Amino acid sequence: EPTVRTELMEQIPPIAIFLQESRPKFPTAFFEYLMPIVVRYLTDVNNQVRKASQEALLILLEQDLVAQSDIENKVCPILLDLSAPDSDDEYKVEAVNIICKMASMLSRTTVEHMLLPRFCELCSDGKLFQVRKICAANFGDICNAVGQEATERLLIPKFFELCSDSVWGMRKACAECFMAVSYTTSPEVRRSKLSPLFISLISDTCRWVRQAAFQSLGPFISTFANPSSAGLYIREDGTLSIRPSAQDVNSSSCQPSNNITLMSSSANAA
Repeated sequence: EPTVRTELMEQIPPIAIFLQESRPKFPTAFFEYLMPIVVRYLTDVNNQVRKASQEALLILLEQDLVAQSDIENKVCPILLDLSAPDSDDEYKVEAVNIICKMASMLSRTTVEHMLLPRFCELCSDGKLFQVRKICAANFGDICNAVGQEATERLLIPKFFELCSDSVWGMRKACAECFMAVSYTTSPEVRRSKLSPLFISLISDTCRWVRQAAFQSLGPFISTFANPSSAGLYIREDGTLSIRPSAQDVNSSSCQPSNNITLMSSSANAA
């Protein structure tokens, strides 16, 4: 019964946390019994069961309860199969969504070697615009997960493709995450490649794309600033913030906790 499997998935994270806290008594219970269930239900025939399994997996990853070996040998292969070119459309959309969400929780090596090649393929998926839309919306997070070298070598060409996609929603999603992508690149790439690309978005034929680009203009410009002199920095959650000066910190009128968030790189990417 699908409702039973769904309920089971919702109970997996708290059980896993209990087993982790009681590990001396149950050293292998999670890896032997629970993790295989989570992985198996990622391919369940029922949509709600798969969704519950995906949510459980993300919680387990966030809590650092999944061993690196299980991620590389069990989770990633399943997601690569589900996101393959000949995979069912519904499974593929779900797989690319979870790949993007889990990228920030995995090691850079795992993301770059196991997931990045497939992500680049999915950015050019000509069959499903929904797949390309998810890639565009999460592009900044993927860039942040793999770092500057992989971003400039592999991701920037794909970003150019998405920024000129025939579907305006794709171009809008790119405009919304432009600051996060720019922040991951070198000053030379920002100047020579991303600046002309941004001009094309701000001059787009679709007003929704132009509006998103204008909203990202300030944050994009801020990536050209020297953080040490401008006081601008990117928080771990992807928001562009202002670091108070030493004078402000010592002032009673301004506390360090009052950092100003200018714009989230992913808040409007949905």
